[in-house]
Amino acid sequence: MALEKMQIVPSEGAREGQKILSLKGPLTIQTTFDFQEAARAETSPTLIIDLSEVPFVDSAGLGALVGAVVSVQKANREVAFVGVNSRVKALMDMTKVSSLFRMYPTVQDAQASLIPK
Repeated sequence: MALEKMQIVPSEGAREGQKILSLKGPLTIQTTFDFQEAARAETSPTLIIDLSEVPFVDSAGLGALVGAVVSVQKANREVAFVGVNSRVKALMDMTKVSSLFRMYPTVQDAQASLIPK
């Protein structure tokens, strides 16, 4: 099996203090380390993680998403997820972690709802 690739594209949000990490590709055991590194490096008050181009997430990827939520919240910052597809949402529901995730349909919805502290 070929090594899976993930592209992580950081960008500024619509408001000062917002940062967007757009993930492109599957979030799996092979790609979680890159995601974790990018998420840890981000120190903005509000982090929006765009999963609209993530076709699937495995258990390691789900653990990395949970870890990102926990570390951002411990730092008294906000995190939101956008573009979560039905496959990823089903995994979150099945593992009973959906309530940990603040989810919005689009980046614009998240930017409008989240005001940096």
